[in-house]
Amino acid sequence: MLAENHIISSCVIEGGDVFKNGRLLFQNKSADLTGFLLSIYQHFQLNYPKYYKMDNLSKLGWLASEVLLMDNYQKDQYQPEEVGIVLANRNSSLDNDIKYFESAKEIASPSLFVYTLPNIVIGEICIRNNFKGEHGFYIQETFDADFVIVQVNYLLDNNILKACICGWVDVLDQYYKAALFLVEKRQTDSSVPFSAKNINNIFETN
Repeated sequence: MLAENHIISSCVIEGGDVFKNGRLLFQNKSADLTGFLLSIYQHFQLNYPKYYKMDNLSKLGWLASEVLLMDNYQKDQYQPEEVGIVLANRNSSLDNDIKYFESAKEIASPSLFVYTLPNIVIGEICIRNNFKGEHGFYIQETFDADFVIVQVNYLLDNNILKACICGWVDVLDQYYKAALFLVEKRQTDSSVPFSAKNINNIFETN
């Protein structure tokens, strides 16, 4: 019988709130999306100049991953190829695609073109943390917990990965939501079983 995998930590960013493991860490209800994301970056005193070049989808996912891994991820336990990422959303990279389309009416912007793929957010997280394991980005109408469970359990149970960041990162205009989970084979005092019920409960934090 396969050992049960566990959610070591979670992060949900939605509606001007930043939650870590179900606890509200930061709130800013007054800013637009760009301002809200910047306020998260500043609040947690992050220092990563490349942040300013990212599109909003990558900023959101990257910020959620920073909060997710803060105080919970033990980097020395894993080799780069043992950590992977499985993400999904509804709107792909449409938020940035529209901006690029508008720029192309005059002079197409290379800085916008770079982000016209949704999996770029995975690349930004991997570059930051030196993750080199399996990864995938899926486009779905709604968050599908059962699908995530199948994908991640396959990677962990077959020893393809030892840890996996998974979840949902979506942006379109002023709509945004990130819900990320750090899943590992190990169990901690604060971890919960990696089940559809548990990740759905966390996903619906707000």
